[in-house]
Formats: sequence, structure tokens, C-alpha cells
Amino acid sequence: MPVIPIHGAAAEPAQKIAQLVTSHGGSAYIVGGWVRDALLDPKQQNTDLDIEVFGIQPDELHNILRTNFRCDLYGKAFQIIGLRDHNIDIAIPRRERKTGVKHTDFEVKGDPDMTIEQAAARRDFTVNAIYAKLPEGLIEDPFAGVLDLRAGILRHTTERFKEDPLRVLRAMQFSARLGFDVHPETIQLCRSLSHRDLTQERVFQEWKKLLLRGMDFHKGLGFLRDCGWLQYYPELEALDSCNQDPQWHPEGNVWTHTLHCLNAFAKHRTGNEWEDLVVGLAVLCHDLGKPSTTIIKDGRIRSPGHAKAGVEVARNFISRLTDHKQLTDEVLPLVKDHMTPLEFHHNGAGDSAIRRLAQRVKRIDRLVRVSTADKGGRPPLPWKVPIPEGQWLLQRAEKLAVKDSAPKPLLLGRHLLGMGYEEGPDLGKLLASAYEAQIDGGFETLDEGIEWVRENY
Repeated sequence: MPVIPIHGAAAEPAQKIAQLVTSHGGSAYIVGGWVRDALLDPKQQNTDLDIEVFGIQPDELHNILRTNFRCDLYGKAFQIIGLRDHNIDIAIPRRERKTGVKHTDFEVKGDPDMTIEQAAARRDFTVNAIYAKLPEGLIEDPFAGVLDLRAGILRHTTERFKEDPLRVLRAMQFSARLGFDVHPETIQLCRSLSHRDLTQERVFQEWKKLLLRGMDFHKGLGFLRDCGWLQYYPELEALDSCNQDPQWHPEGNVWTHTLHCLNAFAKHRTGNEWEDLVVGLAVLCHDLGKPSTTIIKDGRIRSPGHAKAGVEVARNFISRLTDHKQLTDEVLPLVKDHMTPLEFHHNGAGDSAIRRLAQRVKRIDRLVRVSTADKGGRPPLPWKVPIPEGQWLLQRAEKLAVKDSAPKPLLLGRHLLGMGYEEGPDLGKLLASAYEAQIDGGFETLDEGIEWVRENY
């Protein structure tokens, strides 16, 4: 078995933990994502460590560690020790027994005397069940996860996989993140599981990881289709039977187009989690209006009004993923206007139209990212970043100071009060009229705005 050198910021505390544990008759192993990622790329910079300690009771382990580290205890059913000054969580192996249909319906009991194979059996995938013993980093691999890593396969460890249906969505996002194929036996097992009892919060966390970390959406979302789980997302399922005009979409139907768009988006993430989440979700939803609007006219496939029609479809889809109102409010305008950059560039839109666009979508730079991904979703048609219409729109928006925000009102209530106007509904109406005039280019400075009020009211 290979050896993984423990390096980086985590090396020193990991070595200290190993020394403390072994001196008290126990053994410590890094397990999970750090081991997987280190085997895939020895230069990886993942600093989050999950450590399992065998042979020491939990209270004793806590006492040992808190003499050398600042520790936090968390977890209702099972206490996990978090090292406050490091990205390290430490626990003892635990036995889990399913007691009901909910994700919380588990009986959990720590057992430091378990074997590595017994402990690994509760983990979801073989590639996440590889252990690296501290301090030397010697690999122990009870379910041949190293072979699956080399083969690019995502495979469940045991039949216990089916105790938590959320693992289907974990397979989705891991497949997209790693670019791995899901093993046929795992796909078959997933087909027997139901989405029904999953909580919205847990579901959204997996979709969020998909959008923020996924690189190959053909793998991840393709698996979701293969295991029959698209039935729980009918808005997406409808895309797979919606054809497109081959002249403009040689890549295939709307489903295939959407996956290509998501791959294009993934190549140009910014690293800003919120911005990437908003844009990624908008890319996923941008053509949800096509199934209800697609027609054949004069022998050609058309989808007139699909951008506007997609808003309510996207709203319904997002509402089942999350009740985060701000996220929904910021994604939907991008869906509605995802074709506008091309239209504005083609028609030579004026300043007023661009200001109004910024008012609707909040951030034109986001909209350009969605439009760029949309254009990148049509292979083999050529494209490059930046796209001409996007570059043109960003330059115009930057000149108008609306590239990354809606137009800010120049004239405020305090200015009108200073002019002698009184508080009340009429003041609000006047401010609204002034803002509309500003958007239309009626004035560009505060002084001009005050003069506009004097001339018009």
C-alpha cells in the first residue's frame, strides 16, 4: 500500500495528535476527503482533516487532547472534537443503526474497539473509506478505494449505503467534482431509493456543492438521470425531451445544452461563493422555459418567449431546493434576461436601456457570465471568452457605473426635504419619478437632479 506524507499546515498538529494517541495505546488515522484528494493529487492543498482514533474511549481522548489543544465538542448523538485553532475534527469510530425513515432516525454509539473494516463500512463510497495511519501516512484500504480512484469509479462500500438516500445526491456531486463514473451496481442501488423523506436543507447542500465544485456535469447530472432521480426534478426531466434547432444547437436537446453550459460556467468560476452560486443556479435554470414554448414553425424548431416563460418554472424548481429568498430573487432576473446581452449588442441599445437592465438584474457582470456560459454550451460551434456581446455590454455598463450594481439614486429624501418638501406619500412618488428620469438620462449629477425637480414640480 502507498504512503501519503502529511504535509502543509496540518502536518504539525497531525503529528502531535499521533504522538499523544500512540503514547496512550491508541492509533490515529486520517480518513475521508483529505486522503482521497491527496491520492489524486499529492500537491493538493486541502487543510481540512478528519481523524478517527481507535483504542481510546471518548472521555479519555478528550482529556488527552485538551491538554495540548483548544477543543470544542459538538454533535448530539456522538461527540466530535474540533481543534479550535486548526481545521481538524477528531472522533472515535461509531456504530450506526437505522431506526426510522428520517435522516435523524439513527441510533449512534461510539466504539473505539471496532476494526478498520467495520468503521469503514458505514462510509458512503470506497474512495471516501481510505485510511492513512498517523504519523507515517501508511494507507489501509478495506474496500479497495485506491483501485477505484485509479479507475475513476464511484462505488458504494456496502449495502448500508441505502440507509441514507441523500447519498444519491452525494454521488451526483462527487461524480461531477471528480469526473468519475458511478458503478452500475451503485446506480442500481440508487434506483431503489426515494427522495421523499429528505429535508430541503440537506438536499440543497448537495446541489450547492454540485454548482460550486462540479467540473463535469455530464457525469454528475447524467448519473441523476441514469438512476431515475430526475423524476424528482420534473423541470429538469422535461429538458431531456425538448429538441432544439440543429443549426443553432448542434450539440443536441436542451438537456445536453444545459450540461455543456454548466461545464462552461465551471471553467470560469470566480471563487466568490455567493456570486458563483447565483450564476451557477441561473445557468442551470436558464432554459427551463423551453419545454413549454417550443414549436415547429416553417420546418424549424423555435422557442419564442422561453426566457420569460422560464421564470416561474425556475421559481418552482428553486423553491423545492431552498427557501432562500435572496437567492431566488437574484437568480430569476438572470433567467428572464439571459438573452438580452446578445439582443442589446445586435440592436445597439442606448444608455437608458442598459441602466434599466442593471436595475432588473442587479449585476450586469453576472448576466454576462450567464450569457457566456450559454454561448459555450453549443459545441462544436466555436466560442471564446470574452464573448463580443458580453465585452461590449460590460464596457458600456462600466462607463455608466452599473457593471456590478443597480443604478444608485442620485436624489434622496434628505435633498427634497432640504428643498422644502414635506415627508409623506407625495415625497415618495416624487423620488420615484426622479429615479425614473435619472434612468432615462434626464440628469447625471445631484445638482442636475435638483434642477430637474425645480423645473418639473
